[in-house]
Amino acid sequence: MLSLSHHDRGLLHLLVLLLLAAAVASRGDDDTYAVSACRSRPYLCGGVNISYPFYLASDDAKAVPDHDGESYCGYPGLAIICDGANNKPVLKLGDDNYTVSGIDYANLIVSLADADAAGAGNGGCPVVDHNVTIPPAVRLSLILHSVDYLFFFVGCSFGPEAEPAPKPPKPPTIKPITCGDMDKPASMTLVLPRGEVPPGDWSSACRQIFEVPVLKSSIPPDAQDPVWRKDGYGKALRAGFQLGWDRSSGGPCGQCEQSSGKCGYNRAGEFLGCLCPDGRVGDGGSCRSKGKTAIIVGIVAGTLFLCLGILIFFSARKYAWLPLKSKDEPRIESFLQKNGNIHPKRYTYANVKRMTKSFDVKLGQGGFGAVYRGNLHDGRQVAVKMLKDTKGDGEEFMNEVASISRTSHINVVTLLGFCLQGSKRALIYEYMPNGSLERYAFNRNMNSENLLSWEKLFDIAIGTARGLEYLHRGCNTRIVHFDIKPHNILLDQDFCPKISDFGLAKLCLNKESAISIAGARGTIGYIAPEVYSKQFGLVSSKSDVYSYGMMVLEMVGARDKNTSENSESSSQYFPQWIYEHLDDYCISASEIDGETTELVRKMIVVGLWCIQVIPTDRPTMTRVVEMLEGSTSNLELPPKVLLS
Repeated sequence: MLSLSHHDRGLLHLLVLLLLAAAVASRGDDDTYAVSACRSRPYLCGGVNISYPFYLASDDAKAVPDHDGESYCGYPGLAIICDGANNKPVLKLGDDNYTVSGIDYANLIVSLADADAAGAGNGGCPVVDHNVTIPPAVRLSLILHSVDYLFFFVGCSFGPEAEPAPKPPKPPTIKPITCGDMDKPASMTLVLPRGEVPPGDWSSACRQIFEVPVLKSSIPPDAQDPVWRKDGYGKALRAGFQLGWDRSSGGPCGQCEQSSGKCGYNRAGEFLGCLCPDGRVGDGGSCRSKGKTAIIVGIVAGTLFLCLGILIFFSARKYAWLPLKSKDEPRIESFLQKNGNIHPKRYTYANVKRMTKSFDVKLGQGGFGAVYRGNLHDGRQVAVKMLKDTKGDGEEFMNEVASISRTSHINVVTLLGFCLQGSKRALIYEYMPNGSLERYAFNRNMNSENLLSWEKLFDIAIGTARGLEYLHRGCNTRIVHFDIKPHNILLDQDFCPKISDFGLAKLCLNKESAISIAGARGTIGYIAPEVYSKQFGLVSSKSDVYSYGMMVLEMVGARDKNTSENSESSSQYFPQWIYEHLDDYCISASEIDGETTELVRKMIVVGLWCIQVIPTDRPTMTRVVEMLEGSTSNLELPPKVLLS
């Protein structure tokens, strides 16, 4: 049962809404006048047809002013300015202008290009000086399957080739843009596709770094080609990128569009009414209801609802049965508003039910809830994680949305969207057809032909290491995962590993080394000693290194059934046993294949270094990648005493 004071607040809220509805009905004529002036006439600008839900931001397409400000037909934020001087349509996102090159109303796609780059014509060396920011209120999102990225590194200066250096040395294959005054060292600017960006701390070498979406088809396989580097990247910028939008599915605008109407809003983004195809304003926000009879019915229904609300109020005071929103929802909503330019697309619970066909296909079940297979409107498969009623203050939900939304790496899973509606919470990820690493490398009962080969396991180990290195060093905000384990390593159709489940992650500034946490977090068997007790050292990114090492050693032990069934190894702490039998194990596991023996030895030695008890004795993930990519002849075993 809920307390009476909570019910009073919820019921008073309901009554206020009902009274507001009555007030809106009383001023219906004013709103009808405002939205009736909103005609959303199709308009041709630069060969682009501007139609609903876009609208022309010019005097002849605006409504007459009313007490709510000017009104328009179309979605908030989709005003297009027709630049008369250049005869080009321009859409404003945040503080930046983008030229509209086309709108596909059938597939709900708008094609944009940075206005400065588009204005450079066929020549010049355009340099982008901002990231693409889509305001939360604008119903547009990137079409991920068609997008790649160009990175602009501005004001770069590099250290000497020899190490160590305070700044990374300039890669010899990377050439700066030499255009205008761009050949001056102080203003050196580099442009690279995402796949061509070498590892390193670029933020210390360059004054600014901008990430710009472009069409994947505009980047050639060899982006170092001199011809492409001279003007090809400029063509890629002028070709632009694509955004998609969803039709309204709920609320008064959804009802309006389902009845073939167009939604009218005021400049504050508030829904005013529904403009019908015959020119009239739909009664009750829909084009289906007509005439005075509908108005009378609406007034009667409103009165009955008001009476019902009063009855509910007094009944609930006596019996206390009206449910409320979850107590942590306001805190999460506040967090999402403050980080509006970071988090991905938000879906309603109705959207989630539709994309999963009412949760028809379950992919898995965990302590957090269940995962279902679904499809977005463009046909892409997704995995929808429905979270249980969470305890605490919603920290895990906010962690997941905040941390993974800041990432973009081939070895980190992509969060495509989320749902927060009352007690319903969902996270929508790219679909991983091969499930988790646990399914392939740790299932004792599966057939031997389904076991992953040593080569594939090694590829998974090094891919996971690269993903962790990116989280620890490559993001604008450093991320420590705190729950690296086989279950959280997902595999795509090519068995490329992707780190997932950021519910326990911590965000920290780039210069931070130690991390403050409340209580141990993670999964037993993978948690670093310092997370349990401060006597082992400070909690830091080295805690992820320990979990990674335990996972790699478990991959080694689980891969060879003979070892797992050996009475000696099964009765002894496996890292200790493998340390004492390293050479014999590597030869037997690889069946005397020299290359495979080297892979197995690398995985074991790296795993043993990673699980050192003292955090400072463990390598960084950058060093782990170097060890895995290097030769075994340079790998030394760590001190044995630290394994006990």
